[in-house]
Formats: sequence, structure tokens, C-alpha cells
Amino acid sequence: MEELLSVGQLADRLTENIETVIKGKHQVVRNVVAAFLTGGHVLLEDVPGSGKTMLAKAMAASVGGVFKRIQMTPDLLPADITGINFYDRKEERFRFIPGPVFSNILIADEINRATPKTQSGLLECMEERQVTVDGTTYQLEAPFMVIATQNPVDTQGVFPLPDAQVDRFLMKLSMGYPDHESLKEIFAEHVDGKRAGDIKSVVTIEQVRRAMEQIADVEIGEAVRSYAADLIEATRKKEQVLLGVSPRGGIALLRMARTIAAWAGRAYVLPDDIQEIAIEVMAHRLVLKNSLRFRPGEAEELIRQTIDEVPAPTEDFR
Repeated sequence: MEELLSVGQLADRLTENIETVIKGKHQVVRNVVAAFLTGGHVLLEDVPGSGKTMLAKAMAASVGGVFKRIQMTPDLLPADITGINFYDRKEERFRFIPGPVFSNILIADEINRATPKTQSGLLECMEERQVTVDGTTYQLEAPFMVIATQNPVDTQGVFPLPDAQVDRFLMKLSMGYPDHESLKEIFAEHVDGKRAGDIKSVVTIEQVRRAMEQIADVEIGEAVRSYAADLIEATRKKEQVLLGVSPRGGIALLRMARTIAAWAGRAYVLPDDIQEIAIEVMAHRLVLKNSLRFRPGEAEELIRQTIDEVPAPTEDFR
């Protein structure tokens, strides 16, 4: 019989397992685990060699489900992701061969190197949780998560994701360089050949599904919903912002806050839960004016200002 785990126990177990190979990035690892339990997708953007793919592989290896990896290239076609109908000469009929998107965790490495057509094929699967090939629809098994990586420095031969597609990612995270002590740990372990593939799964897919059911039961009060709406609307009034956070962004914010609350062992969401993940959930959804779009950290700073300016409710949420 499988061990019964609370959301907090399962999330902590995943986090600790991933941190055996990802050093000094506790908050990033925590956010990826929370996004997975929320049922969302993550865009990891950072310079080469910072551990983006390693984090994605460690997350996949920690979960006892099916995971696939795609190296996104300009010659990749949507059918290479979704699957094709193959004519079986022996049986004299077409047979569907599922693509790598039929998995629990899909790693899309360097997503911005694929053409817009291929990107849209992947992002449709992310949004609808289904694949349609030659008029037949195939459902994707839950949980399903895409962890996409991209390099913001190398701009030659890439196809930047449109704002509407970036909006479909629950969170956009940056790894950043590790501190000195963490770097020494990485050298000590990885020079000897330790890799994410050496990690064993510590939870099962069925345990994950039960945890997601527990998260769905977490209560979001009227005051908290109103607070989230105030934050979303405040982003649209900023002088530097061309387009503020979308309603989809508000839904993502509340869903993530519910996961954070369940991780903390609560059956209700606090404004603090929203504030904890507001930057990661909302910053990449802002469309800034003119050259501000290319200024590092500008969107994150605007979200911080919004949190400071919008008063949080102070009632007893119990």
C-alpha cells in the first residue's frame, strides 16, 4: 500500500531530492515544485551553464512518472512533438504513434530555437491538455508539465516567444549563478560525474494526484480574491506598462497561492501566499513600453512596487 503523504510532506521530499544536485537555489527549486503541483508550466531563462536543464531533469527524475526531453531546433516540426499517424503496411491501416508530449513532465530545451509553428504546436498542448491529429483528439494524462528553457544572451537564429505565448507559462524563473560555497559543492560532486539521472524517484504519480486533490480543497476567501484582483488591476495603471497582467495571470496567481497555502499545512489562502509568488507569476506577463522591455529587472521592480502600494486585507482568515 502506498504511503499517504500530505502536500507539505510530498513537496518537501521533492525539494530535498532535487537539491542533491541543484545547490544554493532553494527558492527556485521550491517554485518549480509548487508549479508542478499547481498543474502549470515553467519557463526557465538564464545564461548557458547555469543549471536550467539540470533542474528540469532532476525534477523529472524525482517523480515516478513518464518524462521526455526535446532539443528544440529550427527544423523541428509540430508532428515531432505531438505524434503522427503512421501507415502500417502489415496491418494495412494507419496507426497513431504518440510524440514526446505524451508524458508527465516534458523538457523543451531552448524553446526559442524552434520556429513559431512548432512553438504553437507545443503551447496548444500546454493550454488544452490534449492533442488533435488528423481530426482525432487524444487527451494528455495528468499531471502534465512543460519545463521550457531559453538563453536570453544568444539572439542569433532564435524565434522569441510572443507575449501571448509567454502568458501561458505559470511562472518564469531565472537560475542565476550560485554563491561561492555552492559552487565548490557543485565542483566536488559534478566533476566526479554525478548527474540528475542518478537521482531516484521519491514519490509516485498517484501520490502527486492525491496531493493535487488536497490543494484543490484549499479555500480562497472573498477578501483574498478581491486582493488578487486589486493587484492585477493596479499593474494596468502603471505609466511604464503597455499591457498589464491578464485575467489568466490572475487565475494563475490564485492557483499558485493555494498550493503555497497547502504546502504550509493550511486549508485557506492568506495574502502572504499571494505576495510570496506574485513576482514569479506576474512579472513576465507585463508588456512594458519602448526600451523598458529590454531593461533587466524592470518588470520585477514594478510588481514589487505594486505589492507595496496595494493594501492587503487584515481580517482573520481562519
